[in-house]
Amino acid sequence: MIDETGHAKINLALHVRARGADGYHAIETIFAFARDGDGLAVTAHDRLSLKINGPYAAALADEDVESNLVLRAARAVQAAFAVSAGAAITLDKRLPVASGIGGGSADAAAALRALARLWNLPMADPRFGAIAAELGADVPACLASRTAWADGRGDRLTMLAGDGLAAGGLAGMPLLLVNPHVACPTGPVFRGWDGLDRGPLDTGEPLAAALAGRNDLEPPAIALVPEIARAVALLGGQPGVKLARMSGSGATCFALFDGQAARAAAAQTVRIAEPGWWCLETELL
Repeated sequence: MIDETGHAKINLALHVRARGADGYHAIETIFAFARDGDGLAVTAHDRLSLKINGPYAAALADEDVESNLVLRAARAVQAAFAVSAGAAITLDKRLPVASGIGGGSADAAAALRALARLWNLPMADPRFGAIAAELGADVPACLASRTAWADGRGDRLTMLAGDGLAAGGLAGMPLLLVNPHVACPTGPVFRGWDGLDRGPLDTGEPLAAALAGRNDLEPPAIALVPEIARAVALLGGQPGVKLARMSGSGATCFALFDGQAARAAAAQTVRIAEPGWWCLETELL
């Protein structure tokens, strides 16, 4: 059995620069990734199959499993590399659905990595990047699961150097994720953007750039899910917090902390104040 993690994706900042005639938006963002996420287990089989379990499996119960991004990723790999073998795939859905932290994109990326190992395919082959881009704008970033600056639709990536805090990176920084258990669909949030270009996102040191930046999707997301404002305010008021913001198009919000003790104390505060919310203590990759 081969195990992979669909690492939760965090947008440390997200600037919307323009709305295209095709309905897509030009954005600038800083991607970072949590150590934790959905789980994916893959074993050899004579055909492709997907089983979904875990805490948030029920949220996908009405979805046609054949259209799931994980199976679409697997079929694309079979076709691109002329693979005749199959795979039995089990998705442990641990992250809330429609929550702004990657979800299906992270799962598809995990499937690509797992199947490359199962079928002895070279991950460096450019066909994997092409498949990821075809599956969705966030999938290339999720495939790498490394801190990156991105523009275009979020699919033009520049990997940011520096492993670990001493090198100016973010690896190991304590991270708290919270979600009010309210789905926040991406389409309506982007359509709610007011169309004002508030300026570029810095391309320098990622934390400094994020602190100087913003998430332009927060206002339209809050209009749809007012609990997001409560989450950002609650996280931002905790001792030791370095950055608190909504991720992606919401409704998950995150906070970075200067130490594990501060993160743990903040998590306890959130669980007491909002016992019905999802709350995950983790760290950045």
